[in-house]
Amino acid sequence: MRVFAALFLSLCTGAMALRAADEPALNTLTADEAKAGWTLLFDGKSLEHWRGYKKTEVPDGWKAEDGALARPGGGGDLVTRDEYQDFDLKLEWKISPGGNSGVMFHVTEAHGASYESGPEMQVLDNAKHPDGHNPKTSAGAAYALIACSKEVVHPQGEWNEAELIVTGNHVEHWLNGTKVVEYELHSPAWQALVDASKFKSMPDYGMAASGRICLQDHGNQVWFRNVKIKVPQAAK
Repeated sequence: MRVFAALFLSLCTGAMALRAADEPALNTLTADEAKAGWTLLFDGKSLEHWRGYKKTEVPDGWKAEDGALARPGGGGDLVTRDEYQDFDLKLEWKISPGGNSGVMFHVTEAHGASYESGPEMQVLDNAKHPDGHNPKTSAGAAYALIACSKEVVHPQGEWNEAELIVTGNHVEHWLNGTKVVEYELHSPAWQALVDASKFKSMPDYGMAASGRICLQDHGNQVWFRNVKIKVPQAAK
């Protein structure tokens, strides 16, 4: 019996080691991803692809921390140094208890705040933040405009896999492998949603054809990792 138990334990340990070996290292690209044109926006150590909103350098409140792009302190929103039009962005996020953040795109710096131009994929602790009571402001939603088709967010403290795909005016939000939001920028349906929201008073909201990707500082701790982007070959 002891021999059988030892053999079973050995097989299980070997299987777990094999699975671990098959998993890509954090903040790296696989050979297939590199061949497909993906680029890392965070390698686990350097914030060279980022700076503060309307700033030249990274705010002190954003740091590389234990392999994550973290906001342990204040300092304002973080934006990419490059601008993007069409793209496929993948990342993982984890939020603090009751925390709130977001991932915005097509952000310009013509205004005092990033949200005056950039549509947002919400990052949130649905269970403990008040915004979690409203489907249109819950995790994964097109903030304040479109609710997720399903609630697939992981509980606070766990990592969530997010993907934001922008192709022309077509936008998709994916969360943990599920497409949860889909919309067409500048369409009558989109404009009706904007006109019925707080963004009605912001004439440049969602209007830019390109801009920076933004990680929001909403006053709470948040962590991002495996941040990577792919731009269509014709757009490079």
